Amino acid sequence: MTGDPADDRTGEVPAEEGGGAGDGERPEATFSEQIADQLGGVRGVVESCIPVLVFIGVNIAVSLRPALIAAVAVAVLIGAFRLIRRQPVRHAVNGLFGIALGGVIAWKTGHAKDFYLPGIFIAFGYAAALLVSMIARRPLIGYVWGVVMTRGRHTWRDSAVLLRTFQWLTLLWAGCFVLRGAVQGALYYADQTTLLGVSRIALSWPLYVVQLAVTLWAARRAGRREA
Repeated sequence: MTGDPADDRTGEVPAEEGGGAGDGERPEATFSEQIADQLGGVRGVVESCIPVLVFIGVNIAVSLRPALIAAVAVAVLIGAFRLIRRQPVRHAVNGLFGIALGGVIAWKTGHAKDFYLPGIFIAFGYAAALLVSMIARRPLIGYVWGVVMTRGRHTWRDSAVLLRTFQWLTLLWAGCFVLRGAVQGALYYADQTTLLGVSRIALSWPLYVVQLAVTLWAARRAGRREA
């Protein structure tokens, strides 16, 4: 690969000068590997679902407070296990924060459905931030792409093609967060606690897989057109 700006736009990391495959250059991750990395792999996906499934099961079988204790405990154990094995804890910490916050609110109110309330507000908050960035022509997905895929370089801002691409990708992500918040909000007001848990899982990583796939495909395609 060369070191011209086109490499930054497509998400590829340029090789060091004089380097090559024989000098230990790390090959670019495949499409599926990049998606798996952002989701934390299959294990990350499973671990993100376990505390919610524990909460649903214990709440149905026993009661609210044991369910809250069990869900938070499982989330803490997952994070601790990763720390002991010196594995990345980013996904575990993110999950623990959401579980703990929802647990505190549900504990205070005594209503199981409030366990999912923070996630609903967070979804709408993300959607609002994404829409504002798009209106300001500073699409957040473009900045996330620059940080994650091009080591903090944001040369996409100099390309009309890439700017348009990240504009509509930002709108796509905002729409998905609105969908997630709206569905869960409707179930919250309908007091459908179990369905709230099911929808939280169904509208999290399966939807993220689609969003990430479309983002990677569109950004790479736009980068090739610009190169």
